[in-house]
Amino acid sequence: MKVILQADVKGQGKKGDLVNVSDGYARNYLIPKGLAVEATNANVNVMKMQKAAQAFKKEKELAQAKELAQKLSKVTVTIKAKAGENGKLFGSITSKDIAETLKSQHKISIDKRKIDLPEAIKTLGTTNVEVKIYPEVTGKIKVSVIEEK
Repeated sequence: MKVILQADVKGQGKKGDLVNVSDGYARNYLIPKGLAVEATNANVNVMKMQKAAQAFKKEKELAQAKELAQKLSKVTVTIKAKAGENGKLFGSITSKDIAETLKSQHKISIDKRKIDLPEAIKTLGTTNVEVKIYPEVTGKIKVSVIEEK
């Protein structure tokens, strides 16, 4: 019997998959527990429409992510910090500081966990920082650290 899975079922497949299972397994376990529905023509059409809508949504999100990556490449975030001799900072600049400054200066909201900063910035100057916006889409921001007077 062909069924459409409504949830991930171990050993059978993921949610939305069309799988062939034994009649007894489908009638006695999957369908009563709400894990699957019978693969009638109407249900198969609904599944195809859902997958098409999901693909459209992902394409739209990908386009927005690429647009944001382009926007970020033109942005320079300027952060003021106290520094000692040789341009060494008292403290450091973290991804949280960069995210907050980006939001206040340029009105772009990015989660601090998406900012890929291997280690905190501890010196004055300009640093290129990578931002993971979407899977397979990354942008770069210039972070300029200047001395606070």
